[in-house]
Amino acid sequence: MASVGLLYVGAVLFINGLMLLGKIPGKSAAVLNFFVGTMQVVFPTMIIMQANNDPAVIFGAAGLYLFGFTYLYVGILQVTGWSGEGLGWFSLFVSACAVVIGALQFTLIGDPVFGVIWFVWAALWFMFFLLLGLGRDSITMMTGWFTVFISHLTGTIPAFFLLLGRYETNAGYAAAVAVLAILGLVASYILGRGAMHRSVPERVDSTPRTA
Repeated sequence: MASVGLLYVGAVLFINGLMLLGKIPGKSAAVLNFFVGTMQVVFPTMIIMQANNDPAVIFGAAGLYLFGFTYLYVGILQVTGWSGEGLGWFSLFVSACAVVIGALQFTLIGDPVFGVIWFVWAALWFMFFLLLGLGRDSITMMTGWFTVFISHLTGTIPAFFLLLGRYETNAGYAAAVAVLAILGLVASYILGRGAMHRSVPERVDSTPRTA
């Protein structure tokens, strides 16, 4: 059940990345955010209800709420037009939790691949915090590209491996995922660098001058 949810995490991250890049209108992207957000709340609830108080099962399901609430929050903001500061600060909370869960994947679960994937999600949600919580509009394009790049790396591809029963985890695969994520971050910086530079004079020109 969790692997099915992961498949659609890849889809919604891809759509949200395109939204940040200005390729998809916000209200159009909101629909999928509501669908996947609801799924990411219902699925872990069902898993926990059937867990028989198994801490490992509950732990595996608990992290899904972080993403479910994020996508529902995004959908609400896009439909209502409300400002995103609250989502930005919630993203900081998600990022911190993702770091902890990633570390536990290495130490407690013994799954280094998903340990890396959780660290990648921590980095992405920290970018959401910078963008929405602190108003760093200059990284909008960089964040959009990174979201697109890692949507399939951390969502769609591992989901298909899990669904087909072909998922394997070891240090080598984890290192490969980490390298691809870093390359994606570098590429995102390069593609978004022009927007970063253009934002500087815009901010300077819009600053009230007092003589």
